[in-house]
Amino acid sequence: MSNRVACVTGASRGIGRATALALTRAGFDVVAAATTIESNAGFAAEMRAAGGDFLAVNLDLTSPESIKNAFGRALKEKGRIDVLVNNAGITRDGLAMRMKPADWDVVLRTNLDGAFLAIQQVMLGMIRNRWGRIINISSVVGQAGSAGQANYAASKAGLIGLSKSLAQELGSRGITVNVVAPGYIATDMTKDLPEERKKAILAGVPLERMGTPEDIAAAVKFLASEEASYITGHVLAVNGGLYM
Repeated sequence: MSNRVACVTGASRGIGRATALALTRAGFDVVAAATTIESNAGFAAEMRAAGGDFLAVNLDLTSPESIKNAFGRALKEKGRIDVLVNNAGITRDGLAMRMKPADWDVVLRTNLDGAFLAIQQVMLGMIRNRWGRIINISSVVGQAGSAGQANYAASKAGLIGLSKSLAQELGSRGITVNVVAPGYIATDMTKDLPEERKKAILAGVPLERMGTPEDIAAAVKFLASEEASYITGHVLAVNGGLYM
């Protein structure tokens, strides 16, 4: 049998990039999707160096048409998608009292609606093949909440509920649906936090360090593997003990 095909959204940087590389090194053919990834020469060079047979597709998760086109192209070129990693996500932080409706909408549309529409694109093929792995990247914020992040927390909590429901719907077809919930990870999304906020967060992490994108990628790689075939509907917290 040819290599399994894995699609990773938000693959151009941070957790998505680390995940695309980890899956490539583990022998998967990777479809890397992100807003402007087709022109990202640095990403392409890194993937080639990892020895991967990869396809880069531009994907705008706020656009149902873009989602349909991107997955249509991936399925046409690769034949199937065995593993979907819904990693792409955005933040538009602000206190709920002053949050603009547009900031609520775009976060939910990208992080939750986009993930669901991506799943719909690959679900039928997985059912037909009676094998599949859907791995949704949530957040510790989706489990514990976070002041000033009502929209982001709602979207990430929504992914957990979505995953548990789909795990029940798809289990009889040999498809597992799981969640990885990262804690405080060193990425572009966290680097701009004020120093005081970073110190306060780290004070609550028993392992006394920030996580790395590679820590998350390792969890995803495990859930995508044959060894994880009896795990579904699970939320795997990779947070250094920040939330237990």
